[in-house]
Amino acid sequence: MLRLLQLVRSCWMVAAAPATPRERVSLNAGWRFSRFTSNPDSLSYDKLKQWVLPSANDFISGTKRQPPSGTPPGTDVSYVKDSFDDSAWEQVNLPHDWAVKGPFNAPGIGGGMGRLPSNGVGWYRRKVTVASSDIEAGKSIFLDIDGAMSYAAVWLNGNLVGGWPYGYNSFRLDLTQYAKSGDNTLAIRVDNALDSSRWYPGAGLYRNIWLVKVDPTHVGQYGTYITTPSVSAQSATVDLVVEVENKRNGSRKVDVVTEIFAYDPASGKATGNVVATFPKSTITVAAGTKLSVNSSTTVLNPQLWGPAPSQKPNLYIAVTTLSSDGASAAIDVYETRFGIRTVVYDATKGVLVNGQRSYIQGTCNHHDLGSLGAAFNVRAAERQLQMLQEMGSNAIRTSHNPPAPEILDIADHLGMLVLDEIFDCWNTQKTKNDYHLIFPDWHEPDLRSFIRRDRNHPSVIAWSVGNEIGEQSSAAGGATTKELRDIARSEDPTRGVTVAMNSAGPNTQMASVVDIIGLNYQGEGLGTSTSGSFSSFRSKFPNKMIWSSESSSVLSTRGTYIFPVTSGNSATVGGASAGGNNSALQVSSYELYAPSWGSSPDKVFTAQDKNSYVAGEYVWTGWDYIGEPTPYDSARSSYFGIIDMAGFKKDRFYLYQSRWRPDLPSAHILPHWTWPDRVGQVTPVHVFSSASEAELFVNDKSQGRLKRGQYEYRFRWDNVTYQPGDLKVVTYKNGVEWATSTTRTVGDATKLNITSDTTIISGDTLAFVSVAVVDKNGDIVPRASNSVTFKIDGPGTIVSTDNGNPADMTAFPSTTRKVFSGLVLAIVRANAGASGEITVSASADGLTGAQVMLQTS
Repeated sequence: MLRLLQLVRSCWMVAAAPATPRERVSLNAGWRFSRFTSNPDSLSYDKLKQWVLPSANDFISGTKRQPPSGTPPGTDVSYVKDSFDDSAWEQVNLPHDWAVKGPFNAPGIGGGMGRLPSNGVGWYRRKVTVASSDIEAGKSIFLDIDGAMSYAAVWLNGNLVGGWPYGYNSFRLDLTQYAKSGDNTLAIRVDNALDSSRWYPGAGLYRNIWLVKVDPTHVGQYGTYITTPSVSAQSATVDLVVEVENKRNGSRKVDVVTEIFAYDPASGKATGNVVATFPKSTITVAAGTKLSVNSSTTVLNPQLWGPAPSQKPNLYIAVTTLSSDGASAAIDVYETRFGIRTVVYDATKGVLVNGQRSYIQGTCNHHDLGSLGAAFNVRAAERQLQMLQEMGSNAIRTSHNPPAPEILDIADHLGMLVLDEIFDCWNTQKTKNDYHLIFPDWHEPDLRSFIRRDRNHPSVIAWSVGNEIGEQSSAAGGATTKELRDIARSEDPTRGVTVAMNSAGPNTQMASVVDIIGLNYQGEGLGTSTSGSFSSFRSKFPNKMIWSSESSSVLSTRGTYIFPVTSGNSATVGGASAGGNNSALQVSSYELYAPSWGSSPDKVFTAQDKNSYVAGEYVWTGWDYIGEPTPYDSARSSYFGIIDMAGFKKDRFYLYQSRWRPDLPSAHILPHWTWPDRVGQVTPVHVFSSASEAELFVNDKSQGRLKRGQYEYRFRWDNVTYQPGDLKVVTYKNGVEWATSTTRTVGDATKLNITSDTTIISGDTLAFVSVAVVDKNGDIVPRASNSVTFKIDGPGTIVSTDNGNPADMTAFPSTTRKVFSGLVLAIVRANAGASGEITVSASADGLTGAQVMLQTS
């Protein structure tokens, strides 16, 4: 875990070291911050726009944009000046999300955006020290921002450097002309409007920020592009493009040498001998220009990258060295991590990676990390993907925006396929202040930048340029689709381009333009309809691959069961008779209830199995997330997740696991069996298992042995009468006992049980500490709602708590929180630079407390 943190933090660049000509330094520590709910500086994007647009010049194909003459706006704003006293501002480290601390009562922000105070203008300031030797050497100095929400504008020493409005995209600004020896004042303004998103956007400098110092002649931003056009077990052709940028006043002759090494995930570095070398190239780069070098080499007996668990995610590193004027010392060294693999989109077989069928068992995921908000953390993101892999997932869709770059590093390392998505809207708005306002000016640079950043990742198998676009059925929408597809192909012709379509039919121009048919819900049929569109798209486009870019959208609240239970395999959620509790804001966890457009997993599986050419699905969603609390807008977070927002598995987890890991012996019973108010009442029992037969017992009395029929994905005993005691299932596969499971009626709560996912934390890693309310036998009390207080002793901090209840409005930083369905979570971070033992304690009135020991160094 710690090693993975280090490797993703290094990203593509060589880590800073005295002998390394390229330095990449984190600027995450030591910021001063202030948020203003009204505009404190009279600035706006409209005023800054003409000065910000040139920041995108490297990513537009037409006429470059020039800033207006005259004094840029903001020069007279006190916050950009070195003389401004910011000592009264809050001291923060990045990544930082100002809104996540709450409370959940932000004026003007409803459930869709998570009720958190994400709106307003935020100013961040810090000193950046530049060595005199860097200035004397004429180093180029860049600011790399992985994401800033949103409309970021940057000043250095009172000079407007530039900015970038799209809060999810990464961008670079050149600080060189404004940097000076010693301390420099860096000021960043971000501006979040009300009604800017359909989900929780986060707020502020919520991803990593870096200072990059290089020789003025260097490998450019995202300056390498690697493809593997020919791959076999014996050899692989590796093609490389290296873009050299020369910011000197005169031309420069440059030697370009690139060597390939195996990548060692344990050390996060190249390992062993050189695997292959590209031919040396010598080029002359004119002053103020860029020049690309194309070359090719062969790797013998390549170790291929492929999705786990059927294949191994082997990685390589290409180390590019620039030298000049015959000198032996390098002027730049640039690392590119990549994988050797092939991807084919087959209309009948689906996605083929290295010739092997990889049925897409994917989930859609928003960018927030639960109670951490949008503030990115490697360990939290890694935990999410690891739990999805445990379920059997092999793919993710980055819904509906560019992810933090480290997400793709993690996916590369774990062996997960990625549908990389950029836009939720184009010219037609979904909310008043969303991306449609800047689409005309920014769609090209945003798309080119996004693809150049991510195209060397072997995990990325396709580009999605839009989600449920408002103009998807119109001719104008078709024309925009073609424009975006053509841009994507010009940047990366090796991957297919898709759009997630929820209403566009097979006769629309959009459907004809995309490389991959991506269907949201309509493939299996919207809601309870069994009239899906898979077959009509198949008939129209027999040579195009089809997948469900978004499926199911079933709703549930972990550990909550509402009676009666629908007799169908999918139902629309409503009041108590339709799986919902409108007063408690809960949805039944029988995993059968969906919104009007959605379907149960069972219905989706049926449609896929009846249409075997469908390449798979991306389920909405892998994890619950802040905002979009369908069907209860007065809640704070979603009900869609297979895993709740605290990281506790819902029953649905085991339904997907039985589907996606059919060789894993498992049997999961629902509901729990502690119902003192239901003695003698019908209480349906469902079992999720990959077995072919199952027999259920209540207090050793058989309730019948069931054989799972075609298009059945759960075992159902819908007429079981509840009696306290033991509930046991025995499952069989091919006539042989497969897996057993037992649940029982629990006693009164007596104590707390505490566990941590790790006992060692340091740096930016976190410990996820879970607490369960249990009876004297150690069984979780399923309807417990005790209030638990966390306390920490030692060099650590409780960052946040959560229980996975979408209706819980307790602020995330609170150290006291009610358990929900017997469970509650605390997230712990080590104090920066500290070492020693950390004790995390949990207590609750009337219960025996518990504690867990952590170590930091």
